[in-house]
Amino acid sequence: MAQASHFETQQLRAAIAAAAARMVVQDGADYDTARRKAARQVLGHERAQPNQMPDNTQIEDEVRQYQAIFIDPGQAERVRKLRMVALQVMDRLERFSPYLTGAALNGTAGEHDDIHLQLFAESAKDIEIFLLNQNLNLEISESPHFRGPRYDPVETVSFMWGDEGVHAQLYELDDLRGALKPRADGRPQRADAAAVRALMASESAPGTIG
Repeated sequence: MAQASHFETQQLRAAIAAAAARMVVQDGADYDTARRKAARQVLGHERAQPNQMPDNTQIEDEVRQYQAIFIDPGQAERVRKLRMVALQVMDRLERFSPYLTGAALNGTAGEHDDIHLQLFAESAKDIEIFLLNQNLNLEISESPHFRGPRYDPVETVSFMWGDEGVHAQLYELDDLRGALKPRADGRPQRADAAAVRALMASESAPGTIG
């Protein structure tokens, strides 16, 4: 029975991850929203248990599989454009140790995706003032801390850079020490400008897919 229960849980996780991936690709939903909606879609009125909910890595893998099946010839170019625009912003914000995260970094970005950055400074106000001096219209919100729910949410500034949306999470300098740890699967969680350029160069090299 224990094996059957474990198998059923894994099947539910996979079904929720697949449904969430479709919402991410088709509707541009963020992972948390997609996960919640997908759980309701799969389980109906039954309350989802924590071990039934897929993590971001599992959803990301499903997004990749979905994109591989329903091939969008413009998807790779979309990723490249977002990375190029991200580099423009990161170069301008160099003093705040910018790192690229999210779909533009991991290569799953589609037409609905924006650019997600993490910035590090002694004061979030320093970043806000700098951005305002660039004549940008800022929207202020909050995002979960990358260290997890035990930590307070961080301030996030959103603005347009040309025709692309940018969301920059504002962290303290001390957070930078824990920012470079790779994910459990070895994939980078974030990349500085040099790493983004190296990634783009490797993907455009002869014989490289991407």
